[in-house]
Amino acid sequence: MTALFTLQPEAVGTIDADSKQAILEQLAQRFAAVYGLNPVLVLERIEEREKLGSTGFGRGVAIPHARIPELSRPVAAFFRLTSPVAFDAADGMPVDMVFGLLSPEQAGAAHLHALAAISRMMRDEALHAALGEAPGAEALYALLANGIDRDAA
Repeated sequence: MTALFTLQPEAVGTIDADSKQAILEQLAQRFAAVYGLNPVLVLERIEEREKLGSTGFGRGVAIPHARIPELSRPVAAFFRLTSPVAFDAADGMPVDMVFGLLSPEQAGAAHLHALAAISRMMRDEALHAALGEAPGAEALYALLANGIDRDAA
């Protein structure tokens, strides 16, 4: 089985942000830079989704996601924050990890399967702890790529 979404090494990193909005803006910029997408459209779609309810799902993790017309398959980006930021999460805890997902506009089931895979990875205690302790972007990417491969198996 192939991975349910693409995660490029350049889409993974540590960022400094002081608000939920700053996180979403940096996420849109990263998606644009790495995957050649329109940053304004990406931000609009992610913000529209956040208005429906926070994508902060708890345990310090948020999974902002949206569907956009410019894609042929789901793509992802991952940020570890230098300090936790309030994100209106279900458990009330601030987030320090953000896993963004964009899917093609017509990708109903594919989008849901990719979200479920990310959710499973982020609930994995060992992976969650390792991501928190990883020394930098390369180590973060290696951990995530391994987690994606395990989930696809």
